Amino acid sequence: MGLLDRLSGLLGLKKKEVHVLCLGLDNSGKTTIINKLKPSNAQSQDIVPTIGFSIEKFKSSSLSFTVFDMSGQGRYRNLWEHYYKDGQAIIFVIDSSDRLRMVVAKEELDTLLNHPDIKHRRIPILFFANKMDLRDAVTSVKVSQLLCLENIKDKPWHICASDAIKGEGLQEGVDWLQENALQSDPDFEDMKR
Repeated sequence: MGLLDRLSGLLGLKKKEVHVLCLGLDNSGKTTIINKLKPSNAQSQDIVPTIGFSIEKFKSSSLSFTVFDMSGQGRYRNLWEHYYKDGQAIIFVIDSSDRLRMVVAKEELDTLLNHPDIKHRRIPILFFANKMDLRDAVTSVKVSQLLCLENIKDKPWHICASDAIKGEGLQEGVDWLQENALQSDPDFEDMKR
């Protein structure tokens, strides 16, 4: 990182870019969440299922996020691992109303956490327990229990109850992600000195 980059970063003139992987089963609300995080003039009116992946960008007060919205359909999940190495943070979205597939979500999370490109890194993971507005939704505490999140000891993680369509719970998650993405980044530690 050059002197001008460091100086502009310290002065807040240049936003640090963070590469975020957005993962979760199909129909959990990943694309809707990412769409809602973009400025209102950049939001899509029609959300369609992601095929393969798409790349979206949005900004917070101090970071610029490049989000890789990965398809959650079974036949595309094996593509996720090709992006683990470059990911600096993870958003994992769970449909909190789909109790039947909660087991599949846990299996995919376990596979993710045990992958060599993720296992030994202190990468922050934000969980959105999405679709809280639906009648059959379980609480974020229950989602946490079903996914055994308390067993994640070597990575910072946080779970937020969310309703992607209304945007509820999303800002809390982005605030947490912003704080933790900076803390886990070695360049950020260099900038503070």
